[in-house]
Amino acid sequence: MRTLLRALALLLVAGPLSAAALYAAAGPDWADDALKRVLAPPLGLPAIAHPAANPPTAAKIALGRKLFFDRRLSHNNTTSCAMCHVPEQGFTSNDLATPVGVEGRSVRRNTPTVLNIAYVDALFHDGRDPALETQYVAPITAFNEMANPSLGYVIDKIANLDDYNAPFQAAFGAGPSPDRLGQALAAYQRSLLAGASPFDRWRFGGESDALGERERQGFELFTGKAGCVACHAIGESSALFSDGLFHDTGYGWQREQERQGKGGMVEVEIAPGVITSIPHSVVQSVGNPPPADLGRYEVTQDPKDRWRFRTPSLRNVTLTAPYMHDGQLQRLDDVVAFYNAGGVPHDGLDERIKPLGLTVEEQVALVAFLKSLTGSNIDQLAAEARVEEPDNIR
Repeated sequence: MRTLLRALALLLVAGPLSAAALYAAAGPDWADDALKRVLAPPLGLPAIAHPAANPPTAAKIALGRKLFFDRRLSHNNTTSCAMCHVPEQGFTSNDLATPVGVEGRSVRRNTPTVLNIAYVDALFHDGRDPALETQYVAPITAFNEMANPSLGYVIDKIANLDDYNAPFQAAFGAGPSPDRLGQALAAYQRSLLAGASPFDRWRFGGESDALGERERQGFELFTGKAGCVACHAIGESSALFSDGLFHDTGYGWQREQERQGKGGMVEVEIAPGVITSIPHSVVQSVGNPPPADLGRYEVTQDPKDRWRFRTPSLRNVTLTAPYMHDGQLQRLDDVVAFYNAGGVPHDGLDERIKPLGLTVEEQVALVAFLKSLTGSNIDQLAAEARVEEPDNIR
């Protein structure tokens, strides 16, 4: 982050600089460094199971980064993957509860981070895609995201851009195709590994002083009284902080009650710092009501999956606000308070969700522990991401 702040200061003093100058620390061999990281992940992260059909190479990673930042992949050349997965914001978007797609179209769910996405087997909040190689198809063709009429339309568009001929040949020895586009994007995203956090140095690196007393207290609560570890798993030699499964915490059910107008009064900020309460029906009358979100059920059509969402990893969680599948909780304190209260009781609530009885001091300690999960190489990942200007920035 210090690197970014210094670069921004230079930008204000010296005027516009190229992105390459802004992040010169990444260096010309950044893709080789990224490949090394993929093959030997940072402390605390396990080895990656790469698909046999898509082994990582530096050329694929470099091509994937180029595609990730290119707004020409959207229908009207305005939106790239990186405009929702912002490198300086934990590869998500801190500014919006839910992102905005082409022409300002609303997207229903919060942008999930792609940090450590290499370890996620069921992608999206509802787990509807099993592979990074195919995941890109949904946002690139969704009307409210990148809005392309078809995948073939995108492939044809890229094939007719001269600056993609050489990168595709270098990565695959062939031109653009649906599978190669997915493989390149997947290769780059798998390189976004953020580990070697203070927790990792303490737990797996043997550095007894890497965590302070409050963080250690938070860890004891995380694995004990609070029971967080039941879903946010920690292994013997590595930790993903997610079981990769789908749970009903009561939050999705609560949001559905509010959507249907069963939430009573709603707090609305009518001026900076001026908040008033008005009936939910009044809010609904001035715009379209938000669409229903039934979580995993929308994939399986199994009633028991209503309002179940994938357990997110807690690694780098301090960088990825706002929280929950719809981004309605702004602070980690709010998330801890939600679970401390026992979620929202209703039929179908996961049996592990119950009042925790944490004191205010214990909640503070738990948040302090969560802050210790931020990877030490976050600045390097942002530097690599911005190593070159997007090809259509001018």
